[in-house]
Amino acid sequence: MRQVRIEKYKPAFKPFFKSLNQRWIEAYFKMEEADHIALNDPEGKVLSKGGEILFALVDETVVGVCALVKLDASIPYDFELSKMGVDPAYQGLGIGYKLGQAIVDLATELGGKTLYIESNTILTPAMHLYEKLGFKEIEGKDSPYARCNIYFLKHLSSD
Repeated sequence: MRQVRIEKYKPAFKPFFKSLNQRWIEAYFKMEEADHIALNDPEGKVLSKGGEILFALVDETVVGVCALVKLDASIPYDFELSKMGVDPAYQGLGIGYKLGQAIVDLATELGGKTLYIESNTILTPAMHLYEKLGFKEIEGKDSPYARCNIYFLKHLSSD
């Protein structure tokens, strides 16, 4: 397989944040209001709040995306791994794992102690990925997404 590299958000990548996520959401669920808000304004909803968006590229093609969202003080966790999507043509090649590990590393670098995920059990490959990345299932908070039925947390090492 060709080399996969992970890059931080650039304005030129903005359309991929929306298209890669919209593709998987519509394949399994329906787009919700919270999706439209986040996907149409990554700068305002993720970046300006202390988060980051990472993209996976093969050659110069954007093939995956994942957001690290800084959570506000009303939520007892530091960051959320959110809006992860990989182009179906590139799934099964470890790109999701590379993105997930890069998000874990970035959350740790930014001083985070906890990393939270909201998901759905129908997304079997995602369930396996979260387990492989060291997340543990927890009792969830109120999600803005009707589709969420499972929640995960990872305690980050400060080493």
